[in-house]
Amino acid sequence: MLTPAPHSSQSALLLTYNAAEVTAAQASLRLTPDKARAMFMAKKMRVDFVFNTAKLEGNPFTYPEVKTLIEGITVGGHKLSDLEQVINLNQALSYVMDLVKGNTFQMDAVTACAIQGIVARNEALKWGSFRDAAVFIGGTTYKPPSAADLPVLFEQGAANLKAIPEPILRALLTFLWGSLQQFFYDGNKRTSRLLAIGTLLAAGLPPLTILAQDQAIYNEIMTTFYSTQDATQALVWLCGYYFERVGDLGFDSSR
Repeated sequence: MLTPAPHSSQSALLLTYNAAEVTAAQASLRLTPDKARAMFMAKKMRVDFVFNTAKLEGNPFTYPEVKTLIEGITVGGHKLSDLEQVINLNQALSYVMDLVKGNTFQMDAVTACAIQGIVARNEALKWGSFRDAAVFIGGTTYKPPSAADLPVLFEQGAANLKAIPEPILRALLTFLWGSLQQFFYDGNKRTSRLLAIGTLLAAGLPPLTILAQDQAIYNEIMTTFYSTQDATQALVWLCGYYFERVGDLGFDSSR
C-alpha cells in the first residue's frame, strides 16, 4: 500500500498523483489473491472484455456478435477492419493469459510490443514496435514524448512500475503510463490495459474491464489526465471502478 504523502511524483513515469487520496481510494476494499480464481474469471469475462474494449474504440459489433465470433462462427455484415479488431483483441487477451499461465508474463518492451503487434495488426501505421515519429492525442494539447526517447522511457518506467509492491496500484499506473506516453502509433490504451490485466492476473487478481456504457466519464477523466499529467483523479476513479466490478467475485477478504 502507498505511504501517504501530500503529493507523490513518479518522475520515471512522467506523471504525478496525490498519494494520500489514492491510498484512501484503495482502502475501500481488500482483495485476497487467488490465481486460479483470477484466471477462471478472466476466461468467463472474455466476451465482456473484448466487446467493451472494442466498443470503446467505436467498433459496431454487438455483444451477441462478439460472442459468436469468439466461438469461431463467422459474422457477416461488418467491415473487415471491425471484424479484425475484435479478433485481434481476443487473441491478445489469450496471449496475455497464456503468459500468466506459464509464469512468463513480464513488464518489458518485448511483451508490450508483442501485445500491440496483435492488438493493432493491420490497423496501426506500424505494429509490433515503438513508433518512429510524433503522434498527437485529440482533445488535448498534451504532446507525447519524442519517438527517439521511447526506448529509454519505457525501460525507466518499467523499472519504476516493478518497484511498486501493491499490484492494483502497479496495474492502474501501468495503464495510465502507457496511455500517456503513446509508445505506439495506435492501440496504446488497449495495449496498456492488457499489460495491466497481465499484472493483475499474475498477482492472482481479477482483470479490469471498462464498460462501454461508462465511456463518457472515462473519456473525460482520461482527457483531464492527458492535459495535466496528474493521475490522482484517474487513479481514484479507476480504484473505485475496479473494486465495484470485482467486489462480488470471491476476492474480497473484508466480507
